[in-house]
Amino acid sequence: MERYEKIPLFGNMVVDENAGLSHTHIALSIMAVKYPATIFIYLSKYPQGKRIKKILYTAAWVLLYAVNETIDLSFNLLKYYNGWNFWWSIMFSTVMFTLLRVHYKKPLAAWLLSIGFIVFLWNLFDVPSSVFR
Repeated sequence: MERYEKIPLFGNMVVDENAGLSHTHIALSIMAVKYPATIFIYLSKYPQGKRIKKILYTAAWVLLYAVNETIDLSFNLLKYYNGWNFWWSIMFSTVMFTLLRVHYKKPLAAWLLSIGFIVFLWNLFDVPSSVFR
């Protein structure tokens, strides 16, 4: 199932239909712009020194993503399906930002941890193989 729905702009008019865009186009454009920009900023400003500084820095980015998702939810720009919810997004963001830093230092370890996390989520949410067609 798709995570995003069409958003009515005025009456029956729908933003993505009028622009000739599908949900896939919108999701891919977010992935192509937002996520790479986030990675570059997050890693380039990552603090050195004490562990607490690093934890607070990562927590600030998780909070930023949570605020963004809260705004999307309040405008009905986002819907959850298949048991996913806001708290799963918080956990996902925490793991994502942590693994980004691990990947910067030890790429192979990050890949192995990522695969383990994917398998965990896949089994927990009982993702059907039909999503890969």
